[in-house]
Amino acid sequence: MNEQIRDKEVRVVGENGEQLGIMSSREALQMAEEAGVDLVKIAPTAKPPVCKLVDYGKFKYEQTRKEKEAKKKQRTIEIKEIRLSPNIDTNDLNTKVNAARKFLSKGDRVKITLRFRGREMAHMANSKHILDDFAQALSDICVVEKAPKVEGRSMTMFLTEKR
Repeated sequence: MNEQIRDKEVRVVGENGEQLGIMSSREALQMAEEAGVDLVKIAPTAKPPVCKLVDYGKFKYEQTRKEKEAKKKQRTIEIKEIRLSPNIDTNDLNTKVNAARKFLSKGDRVKITLRFRGREMAHMANSKHILDDFAQALSDICVVEKAPKVEGRSMTMFLTEKR
């Protein structure tokens, strides 16, 4: 701002957003002093750089307020986990599908984990159909983000809401 602007020529925008044209930074600084405001560089990467005649304190306050407002509207996407076992019954599976549907409708990602214990480890390949059925039951509102993958004693799959 003000004397820290080292560019020869700058594009100047007035206090109310009107274009004042391209001029030397000295002229722009003089114009700002006459108006009793500061010369603030807004777009340093533009050719020529864009500077605005504003009260710097007010400008800073407006900027922080906009950032806070944007942060309020932002929503973090959580990952909800649903655990299944290879010998799950259809009604239990439907209950888990309904829970996943609720999470997906709220905008969360869902991680479905199929856990194997003891002798179930020998029949991992036969249990993949459970995850496929789960994804098929939710295919109307979600897509498979990561296909079923074996990690240690479990098989995991990620689902996200359709855009």
